[in-house]
Amino acid sequence: MPCEGAGSVEKSSGAKPRDIAALFSLNFFMADMQAGVAPFLGVFLLAHGWESGLIGTVMTVGGIAGMIMTTPAGAMIDATTNKRAFVIVPGIFTVIASAVILVSQRFWIVAVSQVATAIAGAALVPAVTGITLGIVHQAGFNRQNGRNQAFNHAGNMVGAALSGLLGWTFGFGAVFILAAVFGALSIISVLIIPREAIDDRVARGSSDDNSQGPPSAWRVLLECKPLLVLAAALMLFHLGNAAMLPLYGLAVVSAQQGNGAGFVALTIVVAQAVMVAASLVAMRMAEKQGYWLVLLISFIALPVRGLIAASSIKYWGVFPVQALDGIGAGLQSVVVPSLVARILNGTGRINVGQGAVMTAQGLGAALSPAMGGWLAQVFGYPAALMVLGSIAIGSIAVWLSFASVLEPACARKPTGDRAAVSAGRIGFASLNPTCRSRKGDADYPQ
Repeated sequence: MPCEGAGSVEKSSGAKPRDIAALFSLNFFMADMQAGVAPFLGVFLLAHGWESGLIGTVMTVGGIAGMIMTTPAGAMIDATTNKRAFVIVPGIFTVIASAVILVSQRFWIVAVSQVATAIAGAALVPAVTGITLGIVHQAGFNRQNGRNQAFNHAGNMVGAALSGLLGWTFGFGAVFILAAVFGALSIISVLIIPREAIDDRVARGSSDDNSQGPPSAWRVLLECKPLLVLAAALMLFHLGNAAMLPLYGLAVVSAQQGNGAGFVALTIVVAQAVMVAASLVAMRMAEKQGYWLVLLISFIALPVRGLIAASSIKYWGVFPVQALDGIGAGLQSVVVPSLVARILNGTGRINVGQGAVMTAQGLGAALSPAMGGWLAQVFGYPAALMVLGSIAIGSIAVWLSFASVLEPACARKPTGDRAAVSAGRIGFASLNPTCRSRKGDADYPQ
């Protein structure tokens, strides 16, 4: 069966402190490398005479390119035995592609730069997820991923604060230089991790019995109901969420309520500061309450955020608006990779699944800027922000409607040796008579 693992139980990897420290360093520095100047792109182009609709369109072009590449990138990461290269090469390419925007602000130049950046960046998150899983194994993944995300959000916060300060003082060129420095430090961090420290079998979620090889990636993606429900809910969430920050920043700057670079930096710092705390809370909640409730809370945050954003286009509004962004994104940054890894454990297709979920997120995120930008241009910023926030009601409806499908996968995560659960028991019980929906911990290996 396509998602049926062997059901083996893995021991903790006993990862070395040096490797864990390198993971923390990688996640901290890759945050600014991954984002580059993207958060500042809207106000940068606005200052060069672009309209909000065209800004949204060019950001959508990049989003679509990234969306197309995430699933193939996940497949390549599952197959490769050199996962570190998928951090090094995209890191270099992202910095170079982003810098092109400084040379020319013509539409097609900016569009090509965004496409190149998105294609390069598509492999970063699945690669780091695979590296982490290969080092700490399933038993330690939820907790390690939570800590990784805390460092990632801290890196975003520090990078945004420095970008805002340097952009205010020296101009946007300094923002590119900072991204290059963080990129170099990310490459150094991943090279500290020895290649042999990454268990490639565990990193892709292979079972102990590899005699039949991994199932078809397409069967895994198309027949795993919990994965499909998760992807649909996240697509709707990001359709509303992705354009919220740049649109709110444009609204405030257009109303002359704040400096462009400084205000964008503040929006990121506030959100990322909350995300640091939210990622640690999500890690604990997933262990004690399960994944379902954590994701439901993240979906509820967006409609509230849209309502507040539409009614408070003021400089002070950044604090409640971005605090809610921090709650939603911070919770999801921990729970989504952990949930996908749990659903697909035993298939050898974990990183394909991670890429596919990112593709669904990317589809929503790619359409969001264009939709939000044209809504703002035609109906005004408050109406556009309200519409974007209300879209997440669809995520809530999907999550509640398919609760029974999600319950076995989202239930409280077992600890220790019982954490590595076969995907066949979770995602494909209907296809395998030996796999049953979990009631309590009865179906977990003792």
